[in-house]
Amino acid sequence: MRKRFNWSLWAGFMVAVAAFVSYFLFFAEFPATRDLPWVNFLLFAAAAVLLVAGLRRAFATDSSYRGKISGPILTALSAAVLGFFGFSMFVESRHLPPSEHAPGVGQKAPPFSLADSDGKTASLSELLSTPLNAASTSGHAPKAVLLVFYRGYW
Repeated sequence: MRKRFNWSLWAGFMVAVAAFVSYFLFFAEFPATRDLPWVNFLLFAAAAVLLVAGLRRAFATDSSYRGKISGPILTALSAAVLGFFGFSMFVESRHLPPSEHAPGVGQKAPPFSLADSDGKTASLSELLSTPLNAASTSGHAPKAVLLVFYRGYW
């Protein structure tokens, strides 16, 4: 009896490779999937389900499917791809070079002028000299400005 092709092993391996490649080609563009690659981990989980199903087919008692040799190899390669992906995302990304000229917490910020969310130019000196509420009777200028930085590529 001729053994049938074990497509779930190969499909699982291809989904694992697609999960790895799709992060860098597509999902790294969006903040929701760049910071925590949840879609890629779902793809790796789908690959694991396919690989386990393929291994069960290959090693069944009356095995009528191929894959006793290629199954463990493809599973090990998929696990290596997942391991390298996790290592890249959670270990190596922490070794990115720090910004040398960024002010630290509590340190005085250098003078700057930037566009605000409405497109108007705002400068640090203007923010420190303008009263918070023009209708206020006290008319006191603020003592400090809180700067919030968002990580992103926009």
